[in-house]
Amino acid sequence: MDKVFIKGLSIQTTIGFYAWEKEIKQTLVIDLEMGWNIAAAAENDELAKTLDYAQISEAIATFANANPVDLIETLAERLAAYLIESYHIPWLKLAIGKPGAVHNAQTVGVEIERGQR
Repeated sequence: MDKVFIKGLSIQTTIGFYAWEKEIKQTLVIDLEMGWNIAAAAENDELAKTLDYAQISEAIATFANANPVDLIETLAERLAAYLIESYHIPWLKLAIGKPGAVHNAQTVGVEIERGQR
């Protein structure tokens, strides 16, 4: 299976368990791999037949800001379900990192895979 990917997408959103976190925007860094057969798009150079990574990048930021949650685990599950349903993606691998959340770590986060390869 081919893949369309987005790496290092940085978004600002409200996320966190603590009361002070609910009052600010924090940075999340997202890596996304999406299973997709790119042959149809490549055949006639048609954007409409592939996954538009610019559109999906905007949709990720919009979704995260419209659906604030406490945990990145919750965001990962809900975002994966949204992307699969909205874009008819058969399989995806999604990693969400929260840089600076732990003092001695560059980033912390979760990575999930959903759908069928």
